[in-house]
Amino acid sequence: MDFLKYMDGLNELISSLLPYTEWPMFILLIGGGLFLVFYSRFAPYRYFGHALAVVSGKYDDKNAKGDVTSFQALSAAVAATVGLGNISGVAIAIHDGGPGVVFWIWMTALLGMGIKFYSGSLAIMFRATDAEGHLQGGPMFYITKGMGKWAKPMAVFFSICGMIGFLGVFTANQFTEAFMGVVQPHETIFATSEYNWKLGIGFFLAIITSIVIFGGLTKIAKVASAIVPFMVGVYLLAVIFVMASNAGDVWPALKMILVEAWNFDTMVTGGFWGLVIIGVRRAMFSNEAGLGSAPMYHGQSKNDEPTKEGLVAMLGPFIDTIMVCTFTAVVIILSGAYLEEGSGITMTMTAFEKTLYGMGDVLLMIIVTAFALSTLFTYSYYGVKSLSFLTTPKIGKWYNVFFVVMVVFAAVASLQLVKNLIDLSYALMVIPNMIAVLYLSPKVNAASKKYFKKLKEGGA
Repeated sequence: MDFLKYMDGLNELISSLLPYTEWPMFILLIGGGLFLVFYSRFAPYRYFGHALAVVSGKYDDKNAKGDVTSFQALSAAVAATVGLGNISGVAIAIHDGGPGVVFWIWMTALLGMGIKFYSGSLAIMFRATDAEGHLQGGPMFYITKGMGKWAKPMAVFFSICGMIGFLGVFTANQFTEAFMGVVQPHETIFATSEYNWKLGIGFFLAIITSIVIFGGLTKIAKVASAIVPFMVGVYLLAVIFVMASNAGDVWPALKMILVEAWNFDTMVTGGFWGLVIIGVRRAMFSNEAGLGSAPMYHGQSKNDEPTKEGLVAMLGPFIDTIMVCTFTAVVIILSGAYLEEGSGITMTMTAFEKTLYGMGDVLLMIIVTAFALSTLFTYSYYGVKSLSFLTTPKIGKWYNVFFVVMVVFAAVASLQLVKNLIDLSYALMVIPNMIAVLYLSPKVNAASKKYFKKLKEGGA
């Protein structure tokens, strides 16, 4: 088919551009993340308990401006990150780099907590009101308001890349693969071509997604805050049961991660540094730290205190990467699924099928459905904000039409094309966002110093 040939050509073009984005992304995420951790004097980690209290609603200010609560903002942001990136993204990382890549995912996530503390704070610190009277936050606004008009080209560049990066193509692609994995054993019953099946799944996802995303932020936040705790809970219960049933294999799996992380003779393209870069890429895809997406939600929280929102944002990488990704990785390794053919969601489904008495793939399919839908609901909003910044909020809403069309496209596209498209877009978005976060970090430190002083005095 000409369409498939076109996709192969597009994939080759994107693949040729990827190497030029690796090192800028690596330096800004790892180097910048390390700087922020020390510059903050480890504040995000020292106040972890306080962050939990804030997200529980203990410190909510009913008079604060904004459209959603901090809990809803975190739920929406986590809904966009705790999803197929944590189920199939980890599998892709292990497939491409071996078990040792998980260690570098952890390291990037720990640094990501520091990055999100700063970017979440900036989202509140530099908010703007759009033409419809709604408060808006995110990289576009803290770049232009915080750095000045001279930096606006960076904000424009971020928004253009965001319109591609925030498409739900990876989620749609991997949901389709998961569904096909369940259907294919019954292909005598479902006697339809694979392409038509994928196309049908794409249309199904597009219709369900349309119902929610055209309802706006409030509807997205309400749905996300209802789905996220449930889907995370069910998934964690499933993996904990697997780990408990195979308790003797858990430590060897973790040991393999630690040992292979320092394998300087790795067969990964690029050697040891190639292994590290895979970990950085997949961690960024998992928790989006440094990407600048979560601040778009946190910028609309009913919260006038930047540091408080920064602490809430910091919880994202801990939940979706340190917890969920680790559990996924351990199940994949102890099941031996990583030694078999296949990547992405098919590898994870094999792991669950092996460890949950042959029914794990069906259970995972149910969980994946919840993950996929919640991620699609939340991701569309990022793209709307990107287009709205470039044009107007009225025009920005038309992004949802493009988003829905691309869901169908992704269902029939190859995993390699989808993965490369997202990796390139994300790497390009990291550059302007991390430059802004580092540039404005002294302002966050000044605000947090006042907040923590007030907290100690009992006035926060």
